[in-house]
Amino acid sequence: MTGTPRATGTPRPAGTPRPGGTAGPAGASRTAAAGPPPAAPGRPGGPGPGAPRPAARWRGARWRGNATRLALMAVPVAFFAVFFARPVAAIVARGLHADGVWRFGRITEVLAQPDIRQVLWFTTWQALASTALTLLVALPGAYVFARLDFPGKNLLRAVVTVPFVLPTVVVGTAFLALVGRGGLLDDLWGVRLDTTVWAILLAHVFFNYAVVVRTVGGLWAQLDPRQEEAARMLGASRAGAWRRVTLPALGPAVAAAALMVFLFTFTSFGVVQILGGPAFSTLEVEIYRQTSQVFDLTTAAVLTLVQFAAVGAVLAVHAWTVRRRESTLRLVDAATTARRPRGAGQWTLLAGVLATAAVLIALPLGVLVRRSLDAPGLGYYRALTREDGGTFLVPPIEAVGNSLRYALAATAIAVVIGGLAAAALARRDAGRLVRGFDALLMLPLGVSAVTVGFGFLIALDEPPLDLRSSWILVPLAQALVGVPFVVRTMLPVLRAVDGRLREAAAVLGASPWRVWREVDLPMVRRALLVAAGFAFAVSLGEFGATVFIARPDNPTLPVAVARLIGRPGELNYGQAMALSTILMVVCAVALIVLERLRTDRSGEF
Repeated sequence: MTGTPRATGTPRPAGTPRPGGTAGPAGASRTAAAGPPPAAPGRPGGPGPGAPRPAARWRGARWRGNATRLALMAVPVAFFAVFFARPVAAIVARGLHADGVWRFGRITEVLAQPDIRQVLWFTTWQALASTALTLLVALPGAYVFARLDFPGKNLLRAVVTVPFVLPTVVVGTAFLALVGRGGLLDDLWGVRLDTTVWAILLAHVFFNYAVVVRTVGGLWAQLDPRQEEAARMLGASRAGAWRRVTLPALGPAVAAAALMVFLFTFTSFGVVQILGGPAFSTLEVEIYRQTSQVFDLTTAAVLTLVQFAAVGAVLAVHAWTVRRRESTLRLVDAATTARRPRGAGQWTLLAGVLATAAVLIALPLGVLVRRSLDAPGLGYYRALTREDGGTFLVPPIEAVGNSLRYALAATAIAVVIGGLAAAALARRDAGRLVRGFDALLMLPLGVSAVTVGFGFLIALDEPPLDLRSSWILVPLAQALVGVPFVVRTMLPVLRAVDGRLREAAAVLGASPWRVWREVDLPMVRRALLVAAGFAFAVSLGEFGATVFIARPDNPTLPVAVARLIGRPGELNYGQAMALSTILMVVCAVALIVLERLRTDRSGEF
């Protein structure tokens, strides 16, 4: 419950009406938790003849709440069953089922191979190292965006989000130009980091910096700073107050951000393939190699199951951690928590975050832009308007419009599916089935995009779901990745809403829809916009599944970039850099427009 002061004076028994005849939310919540108080027929203000008794009203509210939760879950469950579980199961069946017999013994045979065990070990430890390094670098940025106000804040927020939507092959190439042979570090100091794990880790931080800044900073901006100030007035040091007050409140958001970063780095593909060379291979790289080069679907299916199981275990631990750490938070208007930097410490922190953004994010993007301008007279950009009759059936520039249309459709799907799921999961008294559904929603981020793309072609090829020639196939694949972002962005805020407000409204006769409209929506409107922005950005840059299902006459920007990079010649490489620059600009403009169109000016995102 936000900003409601406690009444002073003589305490009243729970559920006793205040002067004027209406019970406050606290009394209503205790009534709902412990059962309705006995009716008092004949008392002034009591229920009259024929009016529903409090007991019946309370039981009706509980029944409507459970029924609403099941109804909200039905649509996301159906969506994931048809467009996620079915394609993945089709790929696994192709690899492990032959001649009417399941060959489960092949699983142990594959896992016993030394090279496969090495892949598993490297995948795990580099993901853990990448997650820790990203949190270390990005948490100061989350504080700066949440608590400090400075010129250019909106522009900087858009800049730090752009890397997240760039195709991995482009980012890998840009980092190779920085840290590889003949790159910037090699020219200045003779230092090369290509084919080392450090190049991979730095690229992962480059990708996932925005995940931590937006996920953690979004909640941090709405935490009441007066709680930490009260702890300091009671004798706590600045660090002690932050550790005991702010950190526990940020726990669910930090855990959600760490989980997303771990999943992205655990399934890393393009970065490892380009910067790691043949010495390093993650599960995703190995699945791709087994599928497209070795043509061993059995090994690919086994590795898909291993990745699926590993991600499921991580999600289960995460859900348990969140249940133990999350609590009702006092959320305030985020516009009131940001202040101009004060003191040497805050100015130094702001300078450090700006320097980090310049070196880690702006520098690789600058290399990208410079390479797109190498040809005189914008030659690479002009070449995008011509048909070459080879790689594409249309001019490459048409990929811009295709990507925007696909991303808008995918965003609409992801917001609807993810919003329904988050609303169903908002209450903390959920049973094991609902908590398991929470974890399952994150699985698309941990399953190989190669597997999902191939699965779409195999599983969605028969009526009534023969979608191979339909344009909607691409947005559906992109929405699978966008839904977890919507859920993870909205859920911490929904769960931070004081449940007593919902219970009070339900007991007083409000329908579930009215409870959502009057209680939840005003507090999560900002989170809904953040979720839509994330879903749109992720859809713009999705590559792993789209590369298998995008038609040659309707390519997306990432697919067009990858195909151009795969062709020899300076012109093709320059066109790829030009398309990547366009993708970067489109994403930045979209994020800035989102800020301008936002009606709730209290948010930071």
